Amino acid sequence: MGFFRILLVPFALLYGLAVWVRNALFDIGVLPSEQFEVPVISIGNLRTGGTGKTPHVEYLVRLLKNQYNVAVLSRGYKRKSRGFVVAGPETSCKDIGDEPCQMYNKFPDIVVAVHEKRSKGIKRILEVFPETNLVILDDAFQHRYVKPGLNLLLTGYFNPFFDDFLLPVGNLREGKRRVRRADALIVTKTPTIFSPLDRRYFLKKLKKYKQPHVYFSAFQYKKLAPLNDKAKSFSAKSLKSIFLLTGIANSVALEEYLKTISKDLYVHKYRDHHQFTYKDLEKIRSHFKKTISYSKVIVITEKDAMRLQDAKLQECLKDIPVFVLPVEVQFHGSDQKDFNDLVYRFLKKTKKQGTKACPLSESYQSNFC
Repeated sequence: MGFFRILLVPFALLYGLAVWVRNALFDIGVLPSEQFEVPVISIGNLRTGGTGKTPHVEYLVRLLKNQYNVAVLSRGYKRKSRGFVVAGPETSCKDIGDEPCQMYNKFPDIVVAVHEKRSKGIKRILEVFPETNLVILDDAFQHRYVKPGLNLLLTGYFNPFFDDFLLPVGNLREGKRRVRRADALIVTKTPTIFSPLDRRYFLKKLKKYKQPHVYFSAFQYKKLAPLNDKAKSFSAKSLKSIFLLTGIANSVALEEYLKTISKDLYVHKYRDHHQFTYKDLEKIRSHFKKTISYSKVIVITEKDAMRLQDAKLQECLKDIPVFVLPVEVQFHGSDQKDFNDLVYRFLKKTKKQGTKACPLSESYQSNFC
């Protein structure tokens, strides 16, 4: 820990105390946690971003959308609007945020909505779309005004919560032992080849947190998809140079993958959810034009593509092949079946209850909510 971070330790202790008091008030019922008659699944993390929440929400959507009328609710981080907004053909990331915009573009047949107050958002969804029978909350582990039936917590392989510290010394939103509040923990962004030794290391580190359900997932990068006309006429089979333009919280896994499909990787990295400007694109454009290479392209993530919808920004790169790199979640070994079974078991129990969706962790202890 550096000297500057040591100076921040008193602030981290004060922050930790404030978070502890808030959680205690929820635990004893002074602050209310609302349950709903439809099953609610929450995906979140202890850390401030970078664990791959959105791809895991998408995994759940793919798993369940043919059996349930799914609605995904987010707060719509960095959107310009307020209150309840439903994604539609005319909405942009300025209206709902980049991640909900991405979700709607990929799954236009489900409900995607945003509201800064999750409990109010769920109520509005059920009012406007009464056929909804499953709600998935994106990034809601700390939003305790809603008590989800299934609480899923993510932690990154390259930056696990047990090696981190509370804000502002580190990046943890709350104490490490709050992992116990989750029904399951998913270690994300693991290497594609994940050794038993790695698994044992993580399970040993996690043992003291008494989390009974631990799964390991990785990103499966799909075929590059052309974003503009120049890319459509470009053959990306043998790439020499990739110029990565990205504004995501943690691009380590992404960069490692791109190094495997190109000889040279040039990274133009910005903060998470960064709204790209014409100046940003001019910078990468200049770098691209000056670099001598017989096969070169710009690559962006799906989330970043949502922030390049402005016509002026697209004009800046129209003569350069720009590709989007889609990504999906895959679980290692039997973890996929075990995780799917956990989700289905929760939904089956909820269906049998016939009333408010009982949290999975409580349903092991009692037959009643």
